[in-house]
Amino acid sequence: MKNTYTKPNLNTKYFDDLFNSLPSMEGKTVAITGTTSGLGFYAAESVAKLGAKLLLLNRPSERADSSFAKLSDSCSNGDLHKIDCNLQSFESVKSAFSKVSEMCTDGIDVLCNNAGVMALKDKATIDGFDVQMQTNHLSHFLLTKLCMPLLEKASQLRNEARIVNHSSIARFQAKKLKEKFLEKKGGNLGGDGGNLILGGGRWERYAQTKLANAAFTACLHEKLQKSNSKIRAMVAHPGLAESDLQSTTVEDGGMGSFFTKYLMKFGQSEKDGTLGLLRCIADPKINSGSMVGPGLKGMKGKAKSFPLEPFYDNPTVKNMLWIKSCEAIGENFEI
Repeated sequence: MKNTYTKPNLNTKYFDDLFNSLPSMEGKTVAITGTTSGLGFYAAESVAKLGAKLLLLNRPSERADSSFAKLSDSCSNGDLHKIDCNLQSFESVKSAFSKVSEMCTDGIDVLCNNAGVMALKDKATIDGFDVQMQTNHLSHFLLTKLCMPLLEKASQLRNEARIVNHSSIARFQAKKLKEKFLEKKGGNLGGDGGNLILGGGRWERYAQTKLANAAFTACLHEKLQKSNSKIRAMVAHPGLAESDLQSTTVEDGGMGSFFTKYLMKFGQSEKDGTLGLLRCIADPKINSGSMVGPGLKGMKGKAKSFPLEPFYDNPTVKNMLWIKSCEAIGENFEI
């Protein structure tokens, strides 16, 4: 029997209040990866409705086309632009950036590294890295490096810019960031086993990527502060939010449908899962070096701001992540 799962359509409780509290983003440019569904879709829709010029970076697909059409309908006055960007290929990221650069002569105000995959099989990308690590972190590291001059330009013209990363409570499962997950060892990092309450190779690799997202934010915050930059770096986590991540993970064999249906009873809606992202993107009260979500380990609720945590915000982890990420993309990233 096919392992299928249907999203529970949980009630949204907090989204409208937060959205209505946010200031206009007219005159700003926002680039977001992974907007075809779920949290990325609602973040993109919100940003467009707040008046920003919006760049949607997605892997070419029918889903990308249909979601763009939906966003165009719901944001009829929006300034939306679709850019092909496959995060499983460094060359695709570079190609996407060349288009971003052409379109953003006044800089980028917010780069939101949102896209992610969860608990997929142990396989390598075309570049040789784990499919989860390259999609969730390494390609975002490269994209951020490429976009840095555009972010700096916006920060000088409009007094600030933001880099927003997307982590998860799964960062606690990793406990310690390990070098091998950032190396060209895709397909040889723990196999396809998974679950027994979210254990096994699939989930270890996912947790490593989510810890990398948080550590990358810590790196950026420190480096940007030292250079007296007006760019802020922050990271969101959605708690346990329903999205297409659960559906694709069930389909790929990473979770059983019965277990997933039970687990999601304790979660929150897609829109409420977007609160942390939205506050990082648009809320002037969020400072650089913040983790924003429903409690540091919270499953659901209003998004609150917390300091970055010492288990990744320390010199050992930050130095290792930066060095290995630069090695992976084959470029130095200096701020």
